[in-house]
Amino acid sequence: MFKINIDYPDLGQEVEILNRHHNNKDLNKLMAVDKIIKPEQLQVFREKVSKVHVEPNLLNYIAEIVSKTRNNSSLFLGASPRASLSIMKGCKSFAAINGRDFVKPEDIKEIVYPVLNHRIILSPEKEMEGVSTKKVISQIVDSVEIPR
Repeated sequence: MFKINIDYPDLGQEVEILNRHHNNKDLNKLMAVDKIIKPEQLQVFREKVSKVHVEPNLLNYIAEIVSKTRNNSSLFLGASPRASLSIMKGCKSFAAINGRDFVKPEDIKEIVYPVLNHRIILSPEKEMEGVSTKKVISQIVDSVEIPR
């Protein structure tokens, strides 16, 4: 659903990673994971997220942003309707996490980059020019009027 860019660790962090993995070679990694939520609690959260309201004009906003990826000269491949669905699901979850039962345009702007970053491909020319997907996504989002 998302693509999050994470920088490489510095040298000290990488040595720490190596040591941790080397020293835990006999550890059953699955057993080392602490359970933080029960399946029943997860189902409650899923139901809560499903009830978060999205105004029709915000659904249109999402669709318009995604649609503009499909005819953008900086992109070799635009986003599919699955990207629209992922943005909607993501912003509903984001609203719920923030204690709201409705989505705001700011929620969409918060979620749109990690979703589209996972689903678009820059044109070879733009990639060679050093243009980032973040820049292209920002230009697309800025070109769509924010509904109020």
